[in-house]
Amino acid sequence: MNKKVVLITGTNSGFGWLTANSVAALGHKVYATIRDTQGKNADKAKALSQVENVTVLDVSLTEEVSVKNAIDTIIAREGRIDVLVNNAGISAFGVAESFTTDDVQRMLAVNVIAPWRLMKLVLPMMRKQSEGLIINVSSGWGRFSAPFSVMYGASKFALEGISEGLHYELRPLGVDVAIIQPGAFPTEMSQKIQPGSDASVVDGYKAIADVPNKMFAAIGQMFENTKPNPQNVADAVVKLIDLPTGQRPLRTVVDPSTGEIIERANDAVNVEYAKVLTAFGIEELLN
Repeated sequence: MNKKVVLITGTNSGFGWLTANSVAALGHKVYATIRDTQGKNADKAKALSQVENVTVLDVSLTEEVSVKNAIDTIIAREGRIDVLVNNAGISAFGVAESFTTDDVQRMLAVNVIAPWRLMKLVLPMMRKQSEGLIINVSSGWGRFSAPFSVMYGASKFALEGISEGLHYELRPLGVDVAIIQPGAFPTEMSQKIQPGSDASVVDGYKAIADVPNKMFAAIGQMFENTKPNPQNVADAVVKLIDLPTGQRPLRTVVDPSTGEIIERANDAVNVEYAKVLTAFGIEELLN
């Protein structure tokens, strides 16, 4: 197996932490981004930096200079970047109307613009190499927009839209773009769900005030029944890295609870998507 240079974002916990460890264990050179490595994430950064084949970079993904410096550092040291895993993200839950414009902008800045910033910066190198892999960690809510997760879903819809078009646009150049769609998992991110800032509208939704509690109860029951393991997401990343260029699927669902539903929706869309490209005379991009 060829050893690759892999950049992974959001590695201080959850999927990112597990992915960094799993990829490094195979001998790949991992550059793991963590924000505020001298402050609140100092202990996690120190622990991850002690893992063989892992280099921790202090990066603020919403700052152009910070991200560019990280990319320049990797290229200066390694001469290439083979894989980008856009894992970092923030989650939100609450009545959609309670999210202010600033709330939505913060969500999009992390979940959409930051991944695009990284893609834009690594693509020149990947095109020059005629080889590369971009993995964007989305969500089942990137396929279905759920009540009370509207803004989070919107950000994942946007990330999926970018990824889907790029998958076909870049594949002829030797660069693969793949999406991982995790379901609900008991990770640290799920414990840091952000509400909307405008609480003044919440009283107007008393008629459905019990619905969120029903959702949380259902998710808790799913966890009890299926016992989802976040390591499965890291394993899915490893599998995509190991697959040959051009043979990686656009979407990989990792969801023991509702994954079959997401997969059926993906399959149905794939059929119609092929018809769209054919209608526009670019069906060769499907192969």
